[in-house]
Parts: sequence; C-alpha cells; structure tokens
Amino acid sequence: MLRYELLHPGLVAALAAAGHGSRVLLADANYPHSTGARPGAARVHLNLRPGLLTVDQVLEVLLDAVPVESAAVMVPGGVAGDVVAAGEEIPAHTGYRELLGPDVGWEELDRFAFYDAARSDDVAVLVATGDQRVYANLLLTVGVRTREVVPLPPR
Repeated sequence: MLRYELLHPGLVAALAAAGHGSRVLLADANYPHSTGARPGAARVHLNLRPGLLTVDQVLEVLLDAVPVESAAVMVPGGVAGDVVAAGEEIPAHTGYRELLGPDVGWEELDRFAFYDAARSDDVAVLVATGDQRVYANLLLTVGVRTREVVPLPPR
C-alpha cells in the first residue's frame, strides 16, 4: 500500500518512465486524446465523467510527485467564432499559474502550435481528464530533482 498522494498505478508507471525534460500533457475533455500526442506517449485516462477529474485536480497531485520547470497552455489564435477572444483571460490558466507559482516558466501557444508541441517526441504522457472548460489543456515540462539528502535505512 502506497503512502503517497499519487496512487494511480498507470500514472505512477508513466511518470517513473519519464525523466527531466520529458513533457506531460494534462488534456481537457475537448482534446483529441487518441491523436493529440505522439503515438508512443503513455495515455492515462482519468476522464470518468464530464467534469471529473479536472486538470487542476490532477495538477495538484502531480506537483507533489514531480518537479515542474515550465508549462505551456493553449490560447485562442484568431479562429473565427472562437468562444474566447484573443487576449481575453482564460479562467483555467489563472488557477494553473497559482498552483505552479512564480518560478515555473510560462508559455502561451495558439491552438496549432500547442498541437505541434503536444505531438513532439519529448511528450511522454497524456493524461485525459473530464475537464470541460475551454483551453484547459496544460503541457508540463518535468524539471530536475533538487539534491536532497535522504538517509538510507539501516542494514
């Protein structure tokens, strides 16, 4: 029995196989989960029902499990009829910035640039969520662990 916040076996395994510089895509319910990441990326489906789980809920647990050096989000790119105007604040992004803090790099990509980034060779994991908010996708780059002195158990 694990005594840790992250308990999902598939997600633990996928993160363990990733390393610093690998990317983790937390995808909303509107994202093309089957085609929106490179074919070899692990896919973890946490989209139980609409609205459950959200990207924020997954992010909270991931931040305790892996260091994050940067994040990229999808923003409107001048598509006619888009539900969010270019330059308008996207509510999901506000929460992500709060959770990530000021030390995590932040990049905004238009929809097609985001798709290109999410299909790149360094994307190790796609986590499908039930988040129904628009532009709620979040692409994280795994950082480097800080040097911690962890005492080994006695032999």
